[in-house]
Amino acid sequence: MPELLDRFLKYVQIDTQADDHSESSPSTAKQLDLSRLLADECKQLGLKDISLSKHGVVLATIPQTVTHHAPTIAWVAHVDTSPETSGTNVKPIVHREYDGSDLVLPGDPTKVIRGEENPDLCNLLGGTIITSDGTTLLGADDKAGVAVIMSAAEQLMKRRDLAHGPIRLVFTCDEEIGRGTQHLSLNEIGAACAYTLDGDGQGKIDNETFSADLAIVTVTGINIHPSVGKGAMVNAIRILSSFIAALPSDHLSPETTDGREGFIHPYSIEGGVARAEARMILRDFEVEQLSEYASLLERIASDQRKANPKASIDVTIKQQYRNMREGLAKEPRAISKAVEATEAAGIEPQLSIIRGGTDGSMLTALGLPTPNLSTGEHNPHSPLEWTSLEEMQSAVNVLVQLAIAWGREEE
Repeated sequence: MPELLDRFLKYVQIDTQADDHSESSPSTAKQLDLSRLLADECKQLGLKDISLSKHGVVLATIPQTVTHHAPTIAWVAHVDTSPETSGTNVKPIVHREYDGSDLVLPGDPTKVIRGEENPDLCNLLGGTIITSDGTTLLGADDKAGVAVIMSAAEQLMKRRDLAHGPIRLVFTCDEEIGRGTQHLSLNEIGAACAYTLDGDGQGKIDNETFSADLAIVTVTGINIHPSVGKGAMVNAIRILSSFIAALPSDHLSPETTDGREGFIHPYSIEGGVARAEARMILRDFEVEQLSEYASLLERIASDQRKANPKASIDVTIKQQYRNMREGLAKEPRAISKAVEATEAAGIEPQLSIIRGGTDGSMLTALGLPTPNLSTGEHNPHSPLEWTSLEEMQSAVNVLVQLAIAWGREEE
């Protein structure tokens, strides 16, 4: 595990934060720093068919060791981190021999990872926990996945006695802003099945994700000097605040839902008197519900237009990704092989749903069945993010067994 830890610590200290306001691809040039490093490391490991696109997508192949024609599978992870919390100057803290106590983060002692709020920590006593110092996120989402894939690739390249088919490594940019597969083609990947490494805990096999849309609410007002504002000023900030206040607070929010319940989540607001904008994510396992959420936003907008006839209030909906459930049914081996591999690694498999999305959601929609696997990441997008070295190592073991399981197939 020391090599896995070193690899992970190296990756999280590279700033790869995405920017959902940028139109470039990748949305931030700094994502290319990690993409270039991964391409170089693939070369050093002896992988084949290595490419790095101008959009930061890294592709590489672990050559097969079986003599028959086995199906190609792909392992996918993203290099970018969330735009919601800073990823600049990450200072990872390694907590060895975790004793069950609360973890006070030294860069900001007000940030405390409490055991009572993180029950998964109870199962990791004596293990190694990695956090940030509390001033940034850690970046385990998804650099834990990146490190797991690279460590599994290194193990397979060193153990050429292990029988497996060809495996494609795929590293993407801008997954956090819904653009991870924008510059990927299924022909480039050339796989029968893929797996994203972008999940929490260990042993989980996510076979459903949220369906997701983005809503952008824009209010255009009229700015004028406040000394002569009576009857003339139309304050976009006040109107947008009223719009957000009209959203349900006792349901349909991340704070009040779990399981299969969906939500509307305002996550960004900016602007001034003349113009103000809020961005909201709409999430539900059933795509029909997203239309209901969009209709609710339009009804609120209609009420605000009546109350503020001089203002312009626009609601724009952009599709992001869809539940992978139906797409996975087209390739039953995608789940069955993951279950087989997890059991072979000595872990109890758990079929689960993910209240979020991955590149796998979009790849599945494009026709490449892509469930999501655990990597040990917890509390993503937050300064309270943490990961477990032991859970990451379990994910490496699952990938090795997954390669072997698919290597028994012949096409």
